[in-house]
Amino acid sequence: MNSCKLFLLLLGTVLACQAKRPNIVLIMADDLGFSDLGCYGSEIETPNLDRLAKNGLRFSQFYNTAKCHSSRVSLLTGLYCDQAGSTSLSRGATIAEVLKPAGYSTWMSGKWHLSKQPTDFGFQRYWGHLSGACNFFTGDNTFRLNGKEWSVPKNLNGRPFYTTHAMTDFALNFIKEGKIGEASDPFFLYLAYNAPHYPLHAPQKDVEKYDGKYDAGWDQLRQTRYAKQLTTGLIPPRFKLSPRADHVPAWDSIKESEKKWEADRMEVFAAMIDVVDQNIGRLIEDLKKRKVFDNTLFLFCADNGGCPFERTRGRNLKPWDPKSYWTYDASWAQASNTPFRLYKQNQHEGGISSPLIVHWPEGLKTKPGSITRQPGHLIDFMATFIELGGAKYPKQVGARAIDPLEGKSLLPIFQGEERDGHENLYFHFGTDRALRQGKWKLVSAKGGKWELYDLEKDRTELNDLSAKYSDRVKEMSKLWFDIAKNKDRLGKKGLSPVKGQLKKISFRKDTSGQLKE
Repeated sequence: MNSCKLFLLLLGTVLACQAKRPNIVLIMADDLGFSDLGCYGSEIETPNLDRLAKNGLRFSQFYNTAKCHSSRVSLLTGLYCDQAGSTSLSRGATIAEVLKPAGYSTWMSGKWHLSKQPTDFGFQRYWGHLSGACNFFTGDNTFRLNGKEWSVPKNLNGRPFYTTHAMTDFALNFIKEGKIGEASDPFFLYLAYNAPHYPLHAPQKDVEKYDGKYDAGWDQLRQTRYAKQLTTGLIPPRFKLSPRADHVPAWDSIKESEKKWEADRMEVFAAMIDVVDQNIGRLIEDLKKRKVFDNTLFLFCADNGGCPFERTRGRNLKPWDPKSYWTYDASWAQASNTPFRLYKQNQHEGGISSPLIVHWPEGLKTKPGSITRQPGHLIDFMATFIELGGAKYPKQVGARAIDPLEGKSLLPIFQGEERDGHENLYFHFGTDRALRQGKWKLVSAKGGKWELYDLEKDRTELNDLSAKYSDRVKEMSKLWFDIAKNKDRLGKKGLSPVKGQLKKISFRKDTSGQLKE
């Protein structure tokens, strides 16, 4: 074969490989608990996500950072939050900055919650709010469209403005403007829904759909979800349901008037998740019409576990009234995180374990509906997309010197193989800390004493082994501080020693006084 023919053959091979590179749709929900989807144990109607799971792959041990902004940093950079420079991203490159030079269109719609704007970090198009949360009906003053201020209208595309709908509207607009089709270059879409983060807002018809659904209360809901998790094989029977937390009252112990209020706000939370699923269905249908769905890698995850913060204002108002500001607290958050303990901000499994659904007809080699027990983390997305997209991880982006990549590709798991996973997974937010090393997990809540769990036997963290394996506690604690100081670059406060006893944790507060206003 002469050199010219050889060159053409190689060129054709390269072009063929490039043509097979998948589109990537990365969807993150906000404050969604481990059990809040139908395919993860819930009664909430999520048919579109359930269908992706039925035909794709679910992770039973996928980790976030337990908090909004830090999870977004890790998702985008493949680094631990402070390692990347936290919200400034001063030491991290974003997925958009890495995939764009490789020929990907890069778009984002939704919540940013970091410094500057997405268009400053490699996204060619962006619509959404820069803030961490906003009114779902009226928005706030941080909305931007491609770097420019954008005023929230009363109506958008023929219906009242609602952020979840609008985020999908603009995602679909970007796809349309990109003229996506079978022959187009690949795209990366990061769709960051603000739902179901408080305030609990949802259209009236979607809330009324769940009327009476939660009248039996959170104790029954946890039992029902746990039973479904066992039946579907998501949770092995050896992992026992964690008991109701001491700071959560028994459902039967609260006043009837309070039961009505509690059930009402869980109905809104469910409706918000339902609407997210409806909108994911819109996105799926659009990609199917464009005949690019089969070669689109869909990933759905969440930034942390259920949120325990009671910050309700205007309890006497309806949740479809823009003036309302409902939240739900630790009582329902514990149900969201079934079967695990604790919540958003905590590094126990309830705070850091979230769903990950993977769907990719042309590339996923696992049996449809499979569940993998291999651990993964948000930091792994960057390495995965680099491998799939033929991209290169940079040492420098503009004036930013970039830290070495921390994450590891998930592709072996997608191919049905055992991957060479992380030797250690490090977790930190505030004074909550953890380190996972194989089956062992060392964890501290609110600066309280170190607890040690064998996650192969006790994923719900009920049997603290720290006294029995004190040497391991010392070894893993030393490693946590080493990573925190030298890799994550925590300051003095972040490196403060843990206490010798457990910290008392309580989140509930009485909001009934608001009804007297």
